[in-house]
Amino acid sequence: MKRALALVVLAIILASHASAEVVDFVRDVRPIFEKHCYSCHGEAKQKSGLRLDIKSEAFKGGDGYGELVVPGSVDDSPLIELVTSDDEYSRMPPGDHPLSDTEITTLTRWVEQDAVWPDGVDLAVLEDRLDHWSFKPLADVEVPDVANQAWPRNDVDRFVLARLEQAGLRPAPPADPRIWLRRVTLDLTGLPPTPDEMTAFLNDVGDDDSAYEAAVDRLLQSPRYGERWAQHWLDVVRYADTHGFEVNTERPNAWPYRDYVIDAFNNDTPYDQFIREQIVGDALDQNAATGFLITASVLLPGQIGKDEPSKRLARQDSIDEIVVNISQTFLGLSVGCARCHDHKFDPISQHDYYAMQAFVAGVEYADRELDPADAKRRRSESAKLKSELAKLDNQLARFTPLAASGATRPAINSRLNTDRFTPVQTKRVRFTIHATNKLEPCIDELEIFDGEGNNLALASRGATVTSSGSKTQKNRHELRFLNDGRYGNSRSWMSNQTGKGWVEVELAKTAEIQRIAWGRDREGKFADRLATEYTIEVADERGEWTRVADASDRAPLDSGKSKPLAFSTDGLSADEAAEATKLNDRRSELEKRIARLSDIPRAFAGKFRTPDAIHLLRRGDPEQPEDLVAPTVLASFGSVSLPADAPEQQRRAVLADWITDPANPLTARVMVNRIWQGHFGMGIVETASDFGRMGTKPTHPELLDWMARQFIDSGWSVKQLHREIILSATYRQSNRFDEDGFASDADGRLLWRFPTRRLDAEAIRDAMLMTSGRLDYKMGGRGFNLFNQRGGLSGFTPVESFSGDGLRRMIYAHKVRRERDAVFGAFDCPDGGQSTARRIESTTPIQALNLFNSRFTLEQSEAFATRVKSESNADELESQIRRVYQIALNREPAAEEVSDAMPVVRDYGLQSLCRALFNSNEFLFLP
Repeated sequence: MKRALALVVLAIILASHASAEVVDFVRDVRPIFEKHCYSCHGEAKQKSGLRLDIKSEAFKGGDGYGELVVPGSVDDSPLIELVTSDDEYSRMPPGDHPLSDTEITTLTRWVEQDAVWPDGVDLAVLEDRLDHWSFKPLADVEVPDVANQAWPRNDVDRFVLARLEQAGLRPAPPADPRIWLRRVTLDLTGLPPTPDEMTAFLNDVGDDDSAYEAAVDRLLQSPRYGERWAQHWLDVVRYADTHGFEVNTERPNAWPYRDYVIDAFNNDTPYDQFIREQIVGDALDQNAATGFLITASVLLPGQIGKDEPSKRLARQDSIDEIVVNISQTFLGLSVGCARCHDHKFDPISQHDYYAMQAFVAGVEYADRELDPADAKRRRSESAKLKSELAKLDNQLARFTPLAASGATRPAINSRLNTDRFTPVQTKRVRFTIHATNKLEPCIDELEIFDGEGNNLALASRGATVTSSGSKTQKNRHELRFLNDGRYGNSRSWMSNQTGKGWVEVELAKTAEIQRIAWGRDREGKFADRLATEYTIEVADERGEWTRVADASDRAPLDSGKSKPLAFSTDGLSADEAAEATKLNDRRSELEKRIARLSDIPRAFAGKFRTPDAIHLLRRGDPEQPEDLVAPTVLASFGSVSLPADAPEQQRRAVLADWITDPANPLTARVMVNRIWQGHFGMGIVETASDFGRMGTKPTHPELLDWMARQFIDSGWSVKQLHREIILSATYRQSNRFDEDGFASDADGRLLWRFPTRRLDAEAIRDAMLMTSGRLDYKMGGRGFNLFNQRGGLSGFTPVESFSGDGLRRMIYAHKVRRERDAVFGAFDCPDGGQSTARRIESTTPIQALNLFNSRFTLEQSEAFATRVKSESNADELESQIRRVYQIALNREPAAEEVSDAMPVVRDYGLQSLCRALFNSNEFLFLP
């Protein structure tokens, strides 16, 4: 008995000592992490953003919660909750091998003992995410020495040649001058040179470079240059003329931004200014430029759920698109990856992401007046004309038959109807609808006039309205729109009853009235929901109602379709008819002027308002807001910040200044790389919109930094950058194959020859139109149709035969998001859904089928043949064949080509040869 008691006491003593023993992280805790956790939360992998082999990272916690361990508090530490959970889906580690009771006890005691993790004991070293080439300042690079001193034409060549010599490679010989001019003309303008341009250039080529320099200067001054290079930019910013997503409705005023980009390239707008204008153009008299901010797809108010969480999520999504557009376009960073958690690879925290959101939190996706001063002038002039128009209407009303006078009045019209009656004193007017031509009745405006032509029903004059009931659609169909002075279906009242309903207007005070005007839709777009039977009544001072007009004396309704208002002098004397005609003519003139003034130019360039309060959102969820975040640039790249209540425009201006600061390590590098890619098909950095740690490394880092420095020093001149590249020996190389070059650099990234590639879809279409002689060079404005509709979810029927505006350059096509052109969409043309930093180049059977058999190709082949016959001897087949080659391929045909073409042209017509050349690689590829 004594022995048993002693053993119990000893066990208690030992247990007490064990519980009092300090848990050592290295000895006790880390082995548990190594055994169970490192495979998912170690150096190679960090699921849910959690890493447990580095002290600083482990204590941060993962994506779905805060700090992993709260020293001294087991209940508040997610680590203990995760390893002890009864839920098999949330318990860690997952699967059939949970921690043992002993291991859980060890971790619990470690937390209780303040979770001591000594410094300097980690087995792994945290990588410095800022230690990345593109995050460092531009290097002061010396132009390298090269062994082959005869080859370089400028310093660009010395960098390229130094890399080739390092790899034991040699550059290709120069391209033939004819090849070079075709290449550079297609490259800079997206169109081939004309035969006359080719002849003039070849005649000018001498021992020096003057002919080449003159050709480049001429092409850069051509308006065709801006049209070509704007397309590259629009690919990156995902420009389109529809809103995208499920509804994909038309974005009718997006095109001013497209035209702004074309003009900016043509004018050689300094790139730093180009950036500022696109972020804060409303402060720089470039209102269309801020269309950049909202080029992405978006759900508009009527397409979002009415519940508040849906609205908050949609707003978050729309701001996210702006942040993504700014960061990937100008900085080459995927900042959007930090929306739900810290960036997995780049030094961008979740706080950074929401601080960037705060810069643009006052931007709304909406149209804006292009010229506010002009819009104000237009409205003022329009108001004066409308006042004159009201007086004219009052004078013309004398010639309108009185209601209930025994005369047959005009049929009801969906645009405008006038009911004139003997003047009567009243304060209340009731309009009762007894029947419609379809559905619930709708009235866009109800006007009540006195003898002076004043509309007393206006809300601005103190009149109020009530109704039998309203079918409300916010900002479209509301009772308040019945007397707001604005016309059209988009601001109208709709009854909540099919075929009937009433509205009552109470004037500010009793007045003598004599005329009422009303319409279904003054703009003439809708003719349904039209009141076909109605009664108009006025109330006396006792509140008793008296009918003053109804529909019983009107002519029969003619289908109810919207028709122009008819003017008639029937029943008038000669003098009355003359006076009425004169008044009506003046009225028509005023209406036209008012219509022109009311068509205020607008652009889908954003509206700016008081910014939203931006909070860091846990896991990116708008329903889990945390700390308020102020506008602040990415912490790893600067320290610029603003107060949380900073004015909206100032926020965007500060952001633009930070991006365009010459000290920013990314901005110049990213744009130089995009220009280089445009000329060689691939940038020095292959991932043109990702300069982060997951992007590719530059093939010529010193050249990139040198050109970026030159770019800034030139005043950010894009055209000067073009000249530097295009006039280099690197660009002038032929595309001659070299076995040694291919063996060590199959992709041609080191540029041992010029990398030939197929033309973009737009360049192919434009070149075919130009070659056929049908290209319309008209610039700017609303886009032409590629489909039978300009927006919608599906059901797009392609336009097959083009005329008029449809013969303009393809950059002016109305671009429907997610719907590629029926013929040229197959040539890897982006659909505007996502940013396209670089177009892929696929080869598929459908490309050949489209280009050979489409109606577009057949029509251009016919037109090309007609052009050639008019420019050469109509009876000389050989002359015609030679002219086809001169125009299409900028060269004379070989004798063999002429002899092969002769029987084809003789038997099947010249258009067959034209069609064949349109499908040749020589026509379709950049030489």
